[in-house]
Amino acid sequence: QVQLVESGGGLVQAGGSLRLSCAASRSILSFYSMGWYRQAPGKERELVARMISDGGSTNYADSVKGRFTISRDIAKNIMYLQMNSLKSEDTAVYYCNVQQGLGRAPYWGQGTQVTVSS
Repeated sequence: QVQLVESGGGLVQAGGSLRLSCAASRSILSFYSMGWYRQAPGKERELVARMISDGGSTNYADSVKGRFTISRDIAKNIMYLQMNSLKSEDTAVYYCNVQQGLGRAPYWGQGTQVTVSS
């Protein structure tokens, strides 16, 4: 079992910044991938950013490229999502996600609400 705990969500004005954290209960180097997803009301959950643990390659949704950055602190077993230049359309519940191996079922955190006011 893997426990993931997100934090850092909140209410921010458009143009502002937030940093989300996802603390894992075991070494993040043991995961094949780590990522952030979000789900807005009435919409499907979508990928925001993802990092492959081996090599650290990343990919982002087109809607957040240049504004969001995924990173990790291996010593602390924490993954981050730095979100800058926030827009109202970024409002959603953000979830962290890890996979222990390619094709294996992921683990999810409980989610943290991000609300961007315009």
